[in-house]
Amino acid sequence: MTDGTDDPVYYVISDLHIGGDEQLGHIDFLSELLAFLERLETTDEDAELIINGDAFGLWEFTELEGLEKFDVLVEKYSELFEQFRATGESVPITLLPGNHDHELAAYDEYVDRLAEYNVELVQAESVTRRVGDRTIWFEHGHQQDPNNRIEDFGNPHATPLGYFYNTHVTSRAGQLSERGRYNWLKDVQAVTPTERMPTWLVSKYFYREMNPLLRYATVPFLFLFNLSVILAVLAGLDLAGVWTLPVETADAFLAQFGLAGAAVHLLLVINVAIAGLLLLVGIPLFFFLRDLRETIDRFGVVETDLTVDPEEPYKNAARQVFDDRPETAVFCYGHTHRPTEIELDGRLLVNTGTWLKRLHRRDVIAGRLPPVFYPSYQLCVVTITADDGGVAVEYEEIAKPSPVAEELTLTERLLTLGREPNPELPDRVVVTDEVEEPAPRRVE
Repeated sequence: MTDGTDDPVYYVISDLHIGGDEQLGHIDFLSELLAFLERLETTDEDAELIINGDAFGLWEFTELEGLEKFDVLVEKYSELFEQFRATGESVPITLLPGNHDHELAAYDEYVDRLAEYNVELVQAESVTRRVGDRTIWFEHGHQQDPNNRIEDFGNPHATPLGYFYNTHVTSRAGQLSERGRYNWLKDVQAVTPTERMPTWLVSKYFYREMNPLLRYATVPFLFLFNLSVILAVLAGLDLAGVWTLPVETADAFLAQFGLAGAAVHLLLVINVAIAGLLLLVGIPLFFFLRDLRETIDRFGVVETDLTVDPEEPYKNAARQVFDDRPETAVFCYGHTHRPTEIELDGRLLVNTGTWLKRLHRRDVIAGRLPPVFYPSYQLCVVTITADDGGVAVEYEEIAKPSPVAEELTLTERLLTLGREPNPELPDRVVVTDEVEEPAPRRVE
Protein backbone atom coordinates (compact mmCIF):
# COMPACT_ATOMS: atom_id res chain seq x y z
CA MET A 1 0.00 0.00 0.00
CA THR A 2 1.23 3.46 -0.84
CA ASP A 3 1.15 5.99 2.00
CA GLY A 4 1.72 9.71 1.92
CA THR A 5 2.46 9.89 -1.83
CA ASP A 6 0.66 11.29 -4.86
CA ASP A 7 -0.25 7.81 -6.13
CA PRO A 8 -4.01 7.25 -6.00
CA VAL A 9 -5.37 4.59 -3.67
CA TYR A 10 -8.78 3.11 -4.39
CA TYR A 11 -10.73 1.44 -1.61
CA VAL A 12 -13.49 -0.75 -3.02
CA ILE A 13 -16.44 -2.37 -1.26
CA SER A 14 -19.71 -3.73 -2.61
CA ASP A 15 -22.88 -5.65 -1.82
CA LEU A 16 -23.83 -4.10 1.51
CA HIS A 17 -27.57 -4.55 0.80
CA ILE A 18 -28.57 -1.98 3.41
CA GLY A 19 -32.33 -1.72 3.93
CA GLY A 20 -35.44 -3.76 3.24
CA ASP A 21 -38.70 -4.84 4.76
CA GLU A 22 -38.73 -5.46 8.52
CA GLN A 23 -35.96 -7.90 9.54
CA LEU A 24 -34.01 -7.23 6.34
CA GLY A 25 -33.41 -3.75 7.69
CA HIS A 26 -31.09 -4.99 10.43
CA ILE A 27 -27.40 -4.41 9.59
CA ASP A 28 -25.14 -6.98 11.24
CA PHE A 29 -21.99 -5.08 10.24
CA LEU A 30 -22.99 -1.49 11.01
CA SER A 31 -20.35 -0.90 13.68
CA GLU A 32 -17.61 -2.34 11.46
CA LEU A 33 -18.68 -0.19 8.50
CA LEU A 34 -18.76 2.96 10.62
CA ALA A 35 -15.29 2.20 12.00
CA PHE A 36 -13.90 1.71 8.48
CA LEU A 37 -15.40 5.00 7.28
CA GLU A 38 -14.08 6.82 10.35
CA ARG A 39 -10.60 5.48 9.67
CA LEU A 40 -10.81 6.50 6.02
CA GLU A 41 -11.83 10.00 7.10
CA THR A 42 -8.39 10.55 8.66
CA THR A 43 -6.17 9.06 5.93
CA ASP A 44 -3.43 11.20 4.38
CA GLU A 45 -3.49 9.21 1.14
CA ASP A 46 -4.80 10.39 -2.21
CA ALA A 47 -7.70 8.03 -1.69
CA GLU A 48 -11.13 7.38 -3.15
CA LEU A 49 -13.83 5.05 -1.84
CA ILE A 50 -15.76 3.22 -4.56
CA ILE A 51 -18.95 1.42 -3.54
CA ASN A 52 -19.32 -0.97 -6.44
CA GLY A 53 -23.06 -1.62 -6.48
CA ASP A 54 -25.81 -2.94 -4.20
CA ALA A 55 -25.07 -0.49 -1.42
CA PHE A 56 -28.80 -0.50 -0.67
CA GLY A 57 -31.56 -3.10 -0.82
CA LEU A 58 -34.14 -0.99 -2.64
CA TRP A 59 -35.74 -4.02 -4.27
CA GLU A 60 -36.46 -5.33 -0.80
CA PHE A 61 -38.72 -2.38 0.07
CA THR A 62 -42.06 -3.66 -1.23
CA GLU A 63 -44.41 -1.15 0.40
CA LEU A 64 -42.62 2.05 -0.64
CA GLU A 65 -42.16 3.76 -3.98
CA GLY A 66 -39.42 5.91 -5.51
CA LEU A 67 -37.56 8.28 -3.22
CA GLU A 68 -39.70 7.26 -0.23
CA LYS A 69 -37.21 4.41 0.11
CA PHE A 70 -34.32 6.84 0.40
CA ASP A 71 -36.16 8.84 3.05
CA VAL A 72 -36.56 5.68 5.14
CA LEU A 73 -32.88 4.81 4.70
CA VAL A 74 -31.75 8.25 5.88
CA GLU A 75 -34.12 8.18 8.84
CA LYS A 76 -33.24 4.65 9.95
CA TYR A 77 -29.50 4.82 9.36
CA SER A 78 -28.88 8.47 10.19
CA GLU A 79 -25.54 7.66 11.87
CA LEU A 80 -24.29 5.97 8.71
CA PHE A 81 -25.32 8.83 6.42
CA GLU A 82 -23.73 11.38 8.73
CA GLN A 83 -20.52 9.34 8.59
CA PHE A 84 -20.75 9.32 4.79
CA ARG A 85 -20.93 13.11 4.99
CA ALA A 86 -17.91 13.33 7.30
CA THR A 87 -15.78 10.85 5.35
CA GLY A 88 -16.76 12.44 2.03
CA GLU A 89 -15.34 15.77 3.15
CA SER A 90 -11.88 14.18 3.22
CA VAL A 91 -12.13 11.37 0.67
CA PRO A 92 -14.24 11.25 -2.51
CA ILE A 93 -16.96 8.59 -2.32
CA THR A 94 -18.25 7.20 -5.61
CA LEU A 95 -21.33 5.00 -5.77
CA LEU A 96 -22.34 2.76 -8.70
CA PRO A 97 -25.83 1.26 -8.91
CA GLY A 98 -26.23 -2.49 -8.71
CA ASN A 99 -29.31 -4.56 -9.46
CA HIS A 100 -30.80 -4.35 -5.94
CA ASP A 101 -30.47 -0.56 -6.00
CA HIS A 102 -30.97 -0.06 -9.75
CA GLU A 103 -33.48 2.67 -8.92
CA LEU A 104 -30.48 4.88 -8.16
CA ALA A 105 -29.90 4.96 -11.92
CA ALA A 106 -33.59 5.54 -12.66
CA TYR A 107 -34.26 8.77 -10.76
CA ASP A 108 -32.03 11.82 -11.19
CA GLU A 109 -33.17 13.10 -7.78
CA TYR A 110 -30.96 10.44 -6.16
CA VAL A 111 -27.87 12.24 -7.47
CA ASP A 112 -28.73 15.40 -5.53
CA ARG A 113 -29.92 13.56 -2.44
CA LEU A 114 -26.72 11.53 -2.15
CA ALA A 115 -24.61 14.60 -2.89
CA GLU A 116 -25.98 16.09 0.34
CA TYR A 117 -23.97 13.37 2.11
CA ASN A 118 -20.87 13.83 -0.07
CA VAL A 119 -21.55 10.68 -2.09
CA GLU A 120 -21.20 11.01 -5.88
CA LEU A 121 -23.72 8.75 -7.59
CA VAL A 122 -22.63 7.75 -11.10
CA GLN A 123 -25.70 6.66 -13.05
CA ALA A 124 -23.78 4.38 -15.39
CA GLU A 125 -23.03 0.69 -15.77
CA SER A 126 -19.29 1.17 -15.23
CA VAL A 127 -16.53 3.64 -14.40
CA THR A 128 -12.77 3.61 -14.90
CA ARG A 129 -9.93 5.00 -12.83
CA ARG A 130 -6.26 5.51 -13.64
CA VAL A 131 -3.27 4.10 -11.80
CA GLY A 132 -0.13 5.36 -13.52
CA ASP A 133 -0.37 4.38 -17.18
CA ARG A 134 -2.97 1.67 -16.47
CA THR A 135 -6.70 1.82 -15.83
CA ILE A 136 -9.09 -0.04 -13.55
CA TRP A 137 -12.55 -1.06 -14.79
CA PHE A 138 -15.33 -1.06 -12.19
CA GLU A 139 -18.83 -2.48 -12.66
CA HIS A 140 -21.23 -4.19 -10.30
CA GLY A 141 -21.52 -7.31 -12.47
CA HIS A 142 -25.26 -7.89 -12.69
CA GLN A 143 -25.26 -6.97 -16.38
CA GLN A 144 -23.35 -10.22 -17.00
CA ASP A 145 -26.04 -12.22 -15.16
CA PRO A 146 -29.06 -13.05 -17.39
CA ASN A 147 -31.31 -13.36 -14.32
CA ASN A 148 -30.53 -9.80 -13.19
CA ARG A 149 -29.49 -7.96 -16.35
CA ILE A 150 -31.25 -4.62 -16.87
CA GLU A 151 -31.82 -4.53 -20.61
CA ASP A 152 -32.92 -0.89 -20.51
CA PHE A 153 -30.46 0.49 -17.98
CA GLY A 154 -32.00 3.37 -16.05
CA ASN A 155 -35.60 2.37 -16.73
CA PRO A 156 -37.46 2.67 -13.39
CA HIS A 157 -39.87 -0.07 -14.50
CA ALA A 158 -37.19 -2.67 -15.32
CA THR A 159 -38.09 -6.01 -13.72
CA PRO A 160 -35.63 -8.84 -14.50
CA LEU A 161 -36.20 -12.30 -13.05
CA GLY A 162 -34.15 -11.46 -9.96
CA TYR A 163 -36.49 -8.57 -9.17
CA PHE A 164 -39.45 -10.92 -8.74
CA TYR A 165 -37.41 -13.32 -6.62
CA ASN A 166 -36.39 -10.54 -4.24
CA THR A 167 -39.76 -8.82 -4.01
CA HIS A 168 -41.72 -12.05 -3.54
CA VAL A 169 -39.25 -14.30 -1.68
CA THR A 170 -36.54 -12.23 0.00
CA SER A 171 -38.82 -9.44 1.19
CA ARG A 172 -41.44 -11.89 2.41
CA ALA A 173 -38.76 -13.70 4.38
CA GLY A 174 -37.84 -10.42 6.08
CA GLN A 175 -41.46 -9.91 7.06
CA LEU A 176 -41.88 -13.43 8.49
CA SER A 177 -38.47 -14.05 10.07
CA GLU A 178 -39.39 -13.03 13.63
CA ARG A 179 -42.17 -15.62 13.73
CA GLY A 180 -39.71 -18.52 13.85
CA ARG A 181 -38.33 -20.24 16.93
CA TYR A 182 -35.13 -18.43 15.93
CA ASN A 183 -34.81 -15.34 13.73
CA TRP A 184 -33.13 -17.11 10.80
CA LEU A 185 -35.36 -16.63 7.75
CA LYS A 186 -33.92 -13.14 7.10
CA ASP A 187 -30.64 -14.80 6.09
CA VAL A 188 -32.28 -15.80 2.81
CA GLN A 189 -30.10 -13.10 1.18
CA ALA A 190 -27.01 -15.13 2.03
CA VAL A 191 -28.17 -18.27 0.20
CA THR A 192 -26.20 -18.48 -3.05
CA PRO A 193 -26.82 -19.85 -5.57
CA THR A 194 -30.56 -19.53 -5.08
CA GLU A 195 -31.06 -23.13 -6.23
CA ARG A 196 -29.86 -24.12 -2.75
CA MET A 197 -32.90 -22.48 -1.21
CA PRO A 198 -34.99 -25.69 -0.82
CA THR A 199 -32.09 -27.53 0.84
CA TRP A 200 -31.42 -24.58 3.15
CA LEU A 201 -35.08 -24.41 4.17
CA VAL A 202 -35.16 -28.16 4.92
CA SER A 203 -31.97 -27.81 6.96
CA LYS A 204 -33.21 -24.88 9.06
CA TYR A 205 -36.61 -26.51 9.55
CA PHE A 206 -35.02 -29.73 10.77
CA TYR A 207 -32.45 -28.16 13.11
CA ARG A 208 -34.38 -25.07 14.22
CA GLU A 209 -38.14 -25.32 13.70
CA MET A 210 -39.01 -29.02 14.05
CA ASN A 211 -40.52 -30.06 17.35
CA PRO A 212 -37.48 -31.19 19.44
CA LEU A 213 -39.10 -34.50 20.44
CA LEU A 214 -39.84 -35.32 16.81
CA ARG A 215 -36.31 -34.35 15.76
CA TYR A 216 -34.64 -36.49 18.42
CA ALA A 217 -36.88 -39.41 17.46
CA THR A 218 -35.97 -38.99 13.80
CA VAL A 219 -32.22 -38.58 14.23
CA PRO A 220 -31.39 -42.26 15.01
CA PHE A 221 -33.22 -43.51 11.92
CA LEU A 222 -31.71 -40.93 9.56
CA PHE A 223 -28.28 -41.26 11.12
CA LEU A 224 -28.35 -45.06 10.74
CA PHE A 225 -30.04 -45.03 7.34
CA ASN A 226 -26.99 -46.29 5.41
CA LEU A 227 -26.52 -49.15 7.88
CA SER A 228 -30.24 -49.86 7.82
CA VAL A 229 -30.23 -50.29 4.04
CA ILE A 230 -27.47 -52.88 4.33
CA LEU A 231 -29.31 -54.65 7.14
CA ALA A 232 -32.53 -54.59 5.11
CA VAL A 233 -30.78 -56.38 2.26
CA LEU A 234 -29.30 -58.94 4.67
CA ALA A 235 -32.72 -59.45 6.29
CA GLY A 236 -34.20 -60.10 2.87
CA LEU A 237 -31.53 -62.68 2.15
CA ASP A 238 -32.24 -64.27 5.53
CA LEU A 239 -35.99 -64.49 4.87
CA ALA A 240 -35.31 -66.03 1.48
CA GLY A 241 -32.98 -68.55 3.07
CA VAL A 242 -30.12 -67.50 0.80
CA TRP A 243 -27.72 -66.29 3.52
CA THR A 244 -28.73 -66.50 7.18
CA LEU A 245 -25.34 -66.23 8.89
CA PRO A 246 -25.15 -62.41 9.30
CA VAL A 247 -28.61 -62.11 10.91
CA GLU A 248 -28.08 -65.13 13.19
CA THR A 249 -24.68 -63.82 14.28
CA ALA A 250 -26.10 -60.33 15.04
CA ASP A 251 -29.03 -61.78 17.01
CA ALA A 252 -26.70 -63.96 19.09
CA PHE A 253 -24.36 -61.04 19.76
CA LEU A 254 -27.11 -58.68 20.94
CA ALA A 255 -28.70 -61.41 23.09
CA GLN A 256 -25.62 -61.32 25.34
CA PHE A 257 -26.53 -57.79 26.56
CA GLY A 258 -29.96 -58.58 27.93
CA LEU A 259 -32.45 -55.70 28.02
CA ALA A 260 -30.00 -53.24 26.43
CA GLY A 261 -29.37 -55.66 23.58
CA ALA A 262 -33.11 -56.15 23.11
CA ALA A 263 -33.61 -52.36 22.88
CA VAL A 264 -30.90 -52.05 20.24
CA HIS A 265 -32.39 -55.03 18.40
CA LEU A 266 -35.83 -53.36 18.37
CA LEU A 267 -34.35 -50.09 17.10
CA LEU A 268 -32.56 -51.93 14.29
CA VAL A 269 -35.70 -53.86 13.36
CA ILE A 270 -37.70 -50.63 13.08
CA ASN A 271 -34.94 -49.01 11.01
CA VAL A 272 -34.66 -52.06 8.78
CA ALA A 273 -38.43 -52.20 8.24
CA ILE A 274 -38.58 -48.52 7.22
CA ALA A 275 -35.45 -48.80 5.08
CA GLY A 276 -36.82 -51.90 3.38
CA LEU A 277 -40.09 -50.16 2.61
CA LEU A 278 -38.25 -47.16 1.20
CA LEU A 279 -36.14 -49.47 -0.97
CA LEU A 280 -39.23 -51.21 -2.34
CA VAL A 281 -40.80 -47.87 -3.23
CA GLY A 282 -37.58 -46.07 -4.13
CA ILE A 283 -36.16 -48.45 -6.73
CA PRO A 284 -39.08 -48.27 -9.20
CA LEU A 285 -39.52 -44.56 -8.40
CA PHE A 286 -35.88 -43.95 -9.30
CA PHE A 287 -36.26 -45.54 -12.74
CA PHE A 288 -39.53 -43.70 -13.34
CA LEU A 289 -38.02 -40.29 -12.47
CA ARG A 290 -34.95 -40.96 -14.57
CA ASP A 291 -37.11 -41.84 -17.58
CA LEU A 292 -39.26 -38.75 -17.01
CA ARG A 293 -36.18 -36.52 -16.80
CA GLU A 294 -34.80 -37.95 -20.05
CA THR A 295 -38.15 -37.34 -21.76
CA ILE A 296 -38.26 -33.72 -20.55
CA ASP A 297 -34.68 -33.20 -21.75
CA ARG A 298 -35.53 -34.54 -25.22
CA PHE A 299 -38.41 -32.12 -25.62
CA GLY A 300 -36.58 -29.23 -23.99
CA VAL A 301 -39.69 -28.36 -21.98
CA VAL A 302 -37.72 -26.74 -19.15
CA GLU A 303 -34.29 -25.28 -18.73
CA THR A 304 -32.34 -27.73 -16.56
CA ASP A 305 -29.29 -25.57 -15.86
CA LEU A 306 -30.63 -22.55 -14.00
CA THR A 307 -27.49 -21.75 -12.03
CA VAL A 308 -25.47 -18.87 -13.45
CA ASP A 309 -21.77 -19.68 -13.57
CA PRO A 310 -20.13 -17.41 -10.95
CA GLU A 311 -16.96 -16.95 -13.01
CA GLU A 312 -17.26 -17.64 -16.74
CA PRO A 313 -19.53 -14.70 -17.74
CA TYR A 314 -17.17 -12.33 -15.92
CA LYS A 315 -14.10 -13.85 -17.55
CA ASN A 316 -15.70 -13.26 -20.93
CA ALA A 317 -16.66 -9.68 -20.03
CA ALA A 318 -13.16 -8.97 -18.72
CA ARG A 319 -11.50 -10.37 -21.85
CA GLN A 320 -13.72 -8.09 -23.95
CA VAL A 321 -12.66 -5.06 -21.89
CA PHE A 322 -8.99 -6.09 -22.01
CA ASP A 323 -9.18 -6.46 -25.80
CA ASP A 324 -10.95 -3.14 -26.33
CA ARG A 325 -8.86 -1.27 -23.73
CA PRO A 326 -5.35 -2.79 -23.61
CA GLU A 327 -4.30 -0.36 -20.87
CA THR A 328 -6.78 -1.97 -18.44
CA ALA A 329 -5.00 -3.85 -15.67
CA VAL A 330 -7.92 -4.90 -13.44
CA PHE A 331 -11.58 -5.75 -14.03
CA CYS A 332 -13.27 -5.24 -10.65
CA TYR A 333 -16.84 -6.37 -9.93
CA GLY A 334 -19.12 -7.68 -7.16
CA HIS A 335 -22.62 -9.19 -7.39
CA THR A 336 -21.75 -12.88 -6.80
CA HIS A 337 -20.66 -12.29 -3.17
CA ARG A 338 -17.54 -14.43 -3.70
CA PRO A 339 -14.21 -12.67 -3.03
CA THR A 340 -11.93 -14.04 -5.75
CA GLU A 341 -8.92 -13.18 -7.88
CA ILE A 342 -8.44 -14.73 -11.32
CA GLU A 343 -5.44 -14.06 -13.58
CA LEU A 344 -6.38 -13.55 -17.23
CA ASP A 345 -3.56 -13.09 -19.75
CA GLY A 346 -1.48 -11.02 -17.37
CA ARG A 347 -4.44 -8.97 -16.14
CA LEU A 348 -6.63 -9.51 -13.10
CA LEU A 349 -10.31 -10.28 -12.52
CA VAL A 350 -11.25 -9.20 -8.98
CA ASN A 351 -14.48 -9.79 -7.05
CA THR A 352 -15.04 -7.60 -3.99
CA GLY A 353 -17.26 -10.07 -2.08
CA THR A 354 -20.02 -8.94 0.27
CA TRP A 355 -20.54 -7.60 3.76
CA LEU A 356 -23.58 -9.80 4.21
CA LYS A 357 -23.35 -13.09 6.06
CA ARG A 358 -22.13 -15.99 3.95
CA LEU A 359 -23.42 -19.57 4.24
CA HIS A 360 -21.26 -22.64 3.58
CA ARG A 361 -22.98 -25.98 3.01
CA ARG A 362 -21.49 -28.91 4.94
CA ASP A 363 -22.75 -32.49 4.75
CA VAL A 364 -23.01 -34.32 8.07
CA ILE A 365 -20.41 -36.94 8.98
CA ALA A 366 -22.80 -39.90 8.52
CA GLY A 367 -26.36 -40.86 7.76
CA ARG A 368 -29.00 -39.04 5.73
CA LEU A 369 -29.53 -36.00 7.92
CA PRO A 370 -29.97 -32.60 6.22
CA PRO A 371 -26.73 -30.70 5.54
CA VAL A 372 -25.65 -27.88 7.83
CA PHE A 373 -25.16 -24.33 6.53
CA TYR A 374 -22.26 -22.73 8.43
CA PRO A 375 -22.49 -18.92 8.72
CA SER A 376 -19.44 -16.71 8.46
CA TYR A 377 -18.44 -13.13 7.77
CA GLN A 378 -15.82 -12.10 5.22
CA LEU A 379 -16.08 -8.34 5.47
CA CYS A 380 -13.43 -7.10 3.11
CA VAL A 381 -12.07 -3.97 1.49
CA VAL A 382 -10.16 -4.30 -1.77
CA THR A 383 -7.31 -1.81 -2.09
CA ILE A 384 -5.97 -0.98 -5.55
CA THR A 385 -2.92 1.26 -5.87
CA ALA A 386 0.37 1.76 -7.71
CA ASP A 387 3.30 -0.51 -6.98
CA ASP A 388 6.91 -0.46 -8.17
CA GLY A 389 6.06 -3.34 -10.47
CA GLY A 390 2.68 -2.11 -11.67
CA VAL A 391 -0.76 -2.18 -10.01
CA ALA A 392 -1.22 -3.85 -6.63
CA VAL A 393 -4.50 -5.45 -5.51
CA GLU A 394 -4.87 -6.38 -1.86
CA TYR A 395 -7.74 -7.63 0.31
CA GLU A 396 -8.09 -6.27 3.82
CA GLU A 397 -10.30 -8.30 6.14
CA ILE A 398 -12.45 -6.35 8.55
CA ALA A 399 -12.55 -8.45 11.72
CA LYS A 400 -15.96 -9.57 12.95
CA PRO A 401 -16.69 -12.39 15.44
CA SER A 402 -17.98 -15.66 14.03
CA PRO A 403 -21.76 -16.14 14.43
CA VAL A 404 -21.49 -19.94 14.67
CA ALA A 405 -21.94 -20.21 18.46
CA GLU A 406 -25.17 -18.19 18.37
CA GLU A 407 -26.65 -19.52 15.14
CA LEU A 408 -25.81 -23.23 15.03
CA THR A 409 -27.23 -25.73 17.48
CA LEU A 410 -24.99 -28.16 19.32
CA THR A 411 -26.45 -30.93 17.17
CA GLU A 412 -25.39 -29.16 13.98
CA ARG A 413 -21.86 -28.61 15.27
CA LEU A 414 -21.45 -32.20 16.44
CA LEU A 415 -22.73 -33.64 13.18
CA THR A 416 -20.19 -31.61 11.19
CA LEU A 417 -17.24 -32.00 13.54
CA GLY A 418 -14.03 -31.62 11.55
CA ARG A 419 -15.87 -30.17 8.54
CA GLU A 420 -16.02 -26.54 9.64
CA PRO A 421 -15.32 -24.09 6.79
CA ASN A 422 -12.27 -21.87 6.92
CA PRO A 423 -12.86 -19.18 4.28
CA GLU A 424 -9.80 -17.13 3.39
CA LEU A 425 -9.39 -13.99 1.32
CA PRO A 426 -7.12 -13.95 -1.75
CA ASP A 427 -3.47 -12.93 -1.45
CA ARG A 428 -1.95 -9.67 -2.60
CA VAL A 429 -1.26 -9.61 -6.34
CA VAL A 430 0.68 -7.16 -8.50
CA VAL A 431 -0.21 -6.66 -12.17
CA THR A 432 2.97 -5.65 -14.00
CA ASP A 433 3.25 -2.65 -16.28
CA GLU A 434 3.84 -4.77 -19.36
CA VAL A 435 0.90 -4.33 -21.73
CA GLU A 436 0.51 -6.95 -24.44
CA GLU A 437 -1.14 -6.07 -27.73
CA PRO A 438 -4.45 -7.88 -28.07
CA ALA A 439 -4.51 -10.83 -30.43
CA PRO A 440 -6.40 -10.28 -33.69
CA ARG A 441 -10.04 -11.26 -33.34
CA ARG A 442 -11.51 -13.46 -36.02
CA VAL A 443 -14.73 -12.17 -37.53
CA GLU A 444 -17.18 -14.85 -38.63
